[in-house]
This record gives sequence, C-alpha cells and structure tokens, in this order.
Amino acid sequence: MRWFAIKSLRAFVTLWLVVTFVFFVLRLSGDPTMILLPDDTDAATRSFYRALWGLDRPIWDQYLRYVAGLMQGDFGISFRNNMDAFQLVRDRVPKTALLGWTALSIALVLGIPLGILAALYRDSWIDRVVMGLAVFGFSMPNFFLGILLILIFSLQLRWLPSSGSDTWWHLIMPAFTLGTGFAAQIARYTRSSMIDVLAKPYMRTARSTGAGPARRVISHALPNAAVPVVTILGFQIGQLLGWAVVTETVFAWPGIGRLLTTAVATRDLAVVQCIMILLAITMIAANMIVDFLYGWLDPRVRVGAGARTA
Repeated sequence: MRWFAIKSLRAFVTLWLVVTFVFFVLRLSGDPTMILLPDDTDAATRSFYRALWGLDRPIWDQYLRYVAGLMQGDFGISFRNNMDAFQLVRDRVPKTALLGWTALSIALVLGIPLGILAALYRDSWIDRVVMGLAVFGFSMPNFFLGILLILIFSLQLRWLPSSGSDTWWHLIMPAFTLGTGFAAQIARYTRSSMIDVLAKPYMRTARSTGAGPARRVISHALPNAAVPVVTILGFQIGQLLGWAVVTETVFAWPGIGRLLTTAVATRDLAVVQCIMILLAITMIAANMIVDFLYGWLDPRVRVGAGARTA
C-alpha cells in the first residue's frame, strides 16, 4: 500500500506539472484570435472574442479558473468548434486506440521473434540481416515510410486506400507505418536481453537436464529476458500518441494525433491541453503497469519492494 501511495503521489505531481507547463506555454505562444479570426477583423471584434474566451483576464486568474474547472471535469470549450474539448478528444480516442493497438501487435509479432532469432544465431548472416532491418526500421522517418507505402500500394499497385478509416483495408498501411519503428526497437532489445540470458549458468543447467532448444528458449530464456522488453514496451505505449501525430496526418486518419495537429495550428488551447493531459495520463499509467509487470516477471523485485516496505 505504501508503494502504491508513493506512486500515486508522484503521478499526481507529474500530472500537475504537465498541466501547468502546457497551460503557460500555450498562453505565451500567441493570441488565438489572430489565427481563428480573419485578418481584416477589427479590434472591437477581437476584444469581444478575447473576453468571450476569457483571454482578457490576468494569466494567473485564467490558470486558477482552468484548474478549478479540471477538478470538476471541465476541460474547457474548443475555440474553433465551440464544443466541449473533452467530447472532441473522446470522439477521436477509438480510432487512435485501434491504430495504436494494431501497430503494437504488429511490433510484438515481428520484433520479439526476430530478436530471438538474431540472438540464437549471433554474429551470423541471420543476425546481421535482422539487425540491419532493425536499424533501417528505426531510422526510417514515419512520414517518409508512409508516403512510400502510399506511392507503391495506392498509386502504383492500387491495392490499398491511401486515406480514411472506413474499412479494415484503410488500417493496414497506417498500422504498419506506426508499428515498424516499434518493432525495430523491440527486436534490438530482445536480442540484447536474450544474448545476456543465454550466457547464464542456469541455461547450461537446462541444457544438461535434456531440455530441448524450444523449451529452453520459451520456458527459461524468454521469461528472464522479458524485463527489458517490457520496459521499452511501456515507453512505446507512452510515445504512441506522439508517433501517431505524423502517421495520422499522412494517412488522414481521424484520430487524436490529427486533431492535435489541427488544434496546434489554430491555437485551439482547450483541445491541445486536453490531449496533452491524456498523453500524460497514458504515460503515467504505462509506467505504473510496467512496475507491476516487473514484480510478476522478476520475483526479486517483489522481494526488494517487500523488504523496503517492512
């Protein structure tokens, strides 16, 4: 309970710092009326909208009002759409969640087996090919890979739609584009962790007892090599929204990332703040889940936590 209380307190402080930082940075970035209103709008009209949106108040007063609203579940009103900011973001969550979990599934299906294969055939041509693909996948910018896939599979072969989200066919290229970089990272970490585990004495003991290669890898090596992989996976879940911004923009995928791009361009403060809070909560939750998984995968973590609590 003490461990959970400390983690919760840290999460609350982190979330408060994110809210405060984003609020003040956005207020210092410029006047939203200069973007949302036509260039020939007169000063009186701009003053009217500034008062309507509460931008004429002192910044400390705006901050206190915003925090008080958050405590009541009020994330503000979108300047651009005159709608509840939380509702706008909530409507985009299913699309981003579908894209994100599909991309993560692709990353796990590709990254873990390739990393294991590279570790088992260390310093061979298989290892070099796998690591070459991993470096290529990690180095390839999302926007370039997305455009390349559109040119090949949409414009040349005409197999897949280039934009939208109406069918499962629309999901293939965005998910592969987003999942490629994740798969490359998972493959690299899996390889490094597996090489370290395969050299441990208990692996030689497992071999001496007559355990086959598949059993040694699946039952003995992989669970012990999973902790670093879980770590990078937790970070990837937190980074998912940031990576999705580019992917959703390239493929016109109607998710949170594309909404964030539009909101930043138009200085729609309430929407940007709501998305950043969601991103912070996602990263905090991912880190807490990783900590719990540590205890499940590595009993030494549970023992150490119990000793500190006692």
